[in-house]
Amino acid sequence: MKIMIVGTGYVGLVTGTCLADLGNFVTCVDSDLKKLTVLKGCKSPFYESGLEERLKRNSEAGRLSFTSSIRDDFKETDVFFNIVGTPSLESGELDLSYMYSVVREFFDVYKNTGCNDFKVFVMKSTVPVGTGQEIVAIRESYGISDDQVAIVSNPEFLRQGTAVDDFFHPDRIVIGSSCDKALDIVQKLYDPLSRRDTPIVRTSLQTAELSKYASNTYLATKISFINEMANLCELTGADVSDVSKIMGLDARIGRYFLNFGPGYGGSCLPKDTKSLVHLSEILGYDLKIASAVEAVNDHQKKRVMSYILDYFNHDLTGKIFAVLGLSFKPNTDDVRESSSLVIIESLLNQGANVKAFDPEVNFLSEFDGYDGFSIVGDSYEVAESADAIILVTEWNMFRELDLKRLKSVMNQPVFFDLRNVYSPKKLEDAGFDAYVVGRKCLKVAIDKG
Repeated sequence: MKIMIVGTGYVGLVTGTCLADLGNFVTCVDSDLKKLTVLKGCKSPFYESGLEERLKRNSEAGRLSFTSSIRDDFKETDVFFNIVGTPSLESGELDLSYMYSVVREFFDVYKNTGCNDFKVFVMKSTVPVGTGQEIVAIRESYGISDDQVAIVSNPEFLRQGTAVDDFFHPDRIVIGSSCDKALDIVQKLYDPLSRRDTPIVRTSLQTAELSKYASNTYLATKISFINEMANLCELTGADVSDVSKIMGLDARIGRYFLNFGPGYGGSCLPKDTKSLVHLSEILGYDLKIASAVEAVNDHQKKRVMSYILDYFNHDLTGKIFAVLGLSFKPNTDDVRESSSLVIIESLLNQGANVKAFDPEVNFLSEFDGYDGFSIVGDSYEVAESADAIILVTEWNMFRELDLKRLKSVMNQPVFFDLRNVYSPKKLEDAGFDAYVVGRKCLKVAIDKG
């Protein structure tokens, strides 16, 4: 099948490359000429396990190509995917200007080229409920019927770090439309995956759109809930790692997304939760649980600073902090909404110096120009002369560190483990004053706020 992907961001490039890997002919469109040059060189502009090798293989096989215009091969293309960015505004509302720009360009080209072939226009970007109906209204304003262009919602459920595997082994595929012919075409596109017993859910535009928000907000809810339990464990002496395990063994709850830590981040959970809250406000409904989830997550990102400040008697001036991990989760270079950014900014504003190490992130524009911030080359260099280590992202390389070596190069042996990578006993046996989230507090006053 001939496919066009408009937008080669994270979801767009993964989707386009994997569809080509299924034997389709895919053209990826992007207005960023520098990015196109990188892609045409068979390189990925971001880190995602297993992506670059597939990008190279399909490009060399002639199944994957890149261009700056949707006019290229427009008439021959069967299915168009709109996967441009929909960034979040301060209010939680999404900026849909890029998405609607693509919609109007598509209908302009369809109309002006005299195209009469049936096309399927698929919205894969996460958009508020009702966006599909807005696109239908725009289509009708061009005098184009459902028999010429059908609108489909096909939300993505890819996780950064495992996106390629998620594409080929999805839990479900959701396609929403009022046009059965379009649903048949998109379902055929995913046939190789459905043969592995992957359920394909055919539904309405609105239901497909809301399903993405409902799923991500529920996952965010599980994370915020277990983080609150971790905070209670610190107050009661209970062990959140055991609490999480016990909860997860209940089949009604499940073990996934019960990982406690300094709050969730990334491009999906924070954005989708805020967007769903904003939509509910517009509709006049108070979405209490989602609002609380967002508030808990914001508090969780700041909570560790109360421990740090208390331990150092509220004077961080000149202190050196070693931060292990900058990305919002392992196996990605994405720092959007990462807890590390909140922690580092707070430390710098308190007069501290910060050195950081991450295996995939080597620059942070947010702190460009700060004299007290630097990114170094490995886990031991970052600890040199440090007054405390703060482990923020649970990269595998941080799980078996030589703790005695770390301690030997530090100014003070203090270890804040925000991801429960090490047991309190292991850190203490290595000579550290240890804070392990939900398991062990330092000799500090607990924030009961």
